Amino acid sequence: MLNTIKDIVRKSSIHVCIVNCGGCNGCDVELVALLSPRYDLEQYGIYVHNNPREADVLLLTGAVTEQWVTDLKRIYDKAPEPKIVVAVGNCPISGDVFNQEGGKVHAPASNFIPVDASIPGCPPRPSEILEAILAVGPDAIAQRGREDG
Repeated sequence: MLNTIKDIVRKSSIHVCIVNCGGCNGCDVELVALLSPRYDLEQYGIYVHNNPREADVLLLTGAVTEQWVTDLKRIYDKAPEPKIVVAVGNCPISGDVFNQEGGKVHAPASNFIPVDASIPGCPPRPSEILEAILAVGPDAIAQRGREDG
């Protein structure tokens, strides 16, 4: 019985995985703020996982450093279809201040994996991140043939 209820909730929820590819962690702090009572991600049916195999949406933070070039593609490949990627902050979009000539940052992230939505800002506000997840997350669920909950 309990597993049946869990399956129903899981199928009507948005599951996100945070992937930090190197940076200052400013965007990660804003993502953690979404878990606080003020924003309460779970009231929208959004759950955070550490495993990309359980994610509908990959939240990409930080500039893509040299060490992450191959790992980013590997993590992207582990996520189930359809893969929704949201670039959070300026770093995965452009590399921001870390993208210097001769440096070890290989921005933008869209050079390595397809990015479906971008949230500019350094860092973007939690409310902007929440809006983006709610804008693209239900599409991931619909493409999987699941019903919106």
